[in-house]
Amino acid sequence: MPLALRYETWLAGPGVDRGLLGPREAARTWDRHLLNSAVVASLLAPGESVVDVGSGAGLPGIPMALARPDCTFVLLEPLLRRATFLAEVVADLGLDAQVSVVRARAEDVAGEAYDVAVARAVAPLDRLAGWCLPLLRPGGRLLAVKGERAEAEVAAAPGLRARIERVGAGLVDPPTTVVTIERDPRPGGRPRRKETR
Repeated sequence: MPLALRYETWLAGPGVDRGLLGPREAARTWDRHLLNSAVVASLLAPGESVVDVGSGAGLPGIPMALARPDCTFVLLEPLLRRATFLAEVVADLGLDAQVSVVRARAEDVAGEAYDVAVARAVAPLDRLAGWCLPLLRPGGRLLAVKGERAEAEVAAAPGLRARIERVGAGLVDPPTTVVTIERDPRPGGRPRRKETR
């Protein structure tokens, strides 16, 4: 909790000052950003490696890392000012051994072999899957944090085998909506797709 409080100070202060969060978001950092992100960590298995694609202000990666110190995280962010902010936050929170910041686009690091990719408010699901799935080991999964349009985005990407989960009931209202897409478990396999007949 002390680290979460410290991170909230970063979001509501320098995060707003540097344009990473809108001024109106400062009053709702707990429910809308911190808790909404932290509950996604319940979907991780022990010891998994996670890449947060388009991390921005560190959401959902930093709250997930605080909730799951047994997992390792890479915050992937292409913009210099955001990557600089993330590096400062990680150092200040003392998360250096668990969390690293990489300034790059997902396409630039394709071929890595993470267990899990997470993303929040980055891109529509079909485009996001194209960026994230190449970062995963065979059998790895993408956890895309989505809002009320999750069902519509899944319907618009009919080739992907996606499932919608809601996590954090009783902790956040409404619960966080996560779309999960698995990469084919066979080496060199593609994203799992629905079977068509």
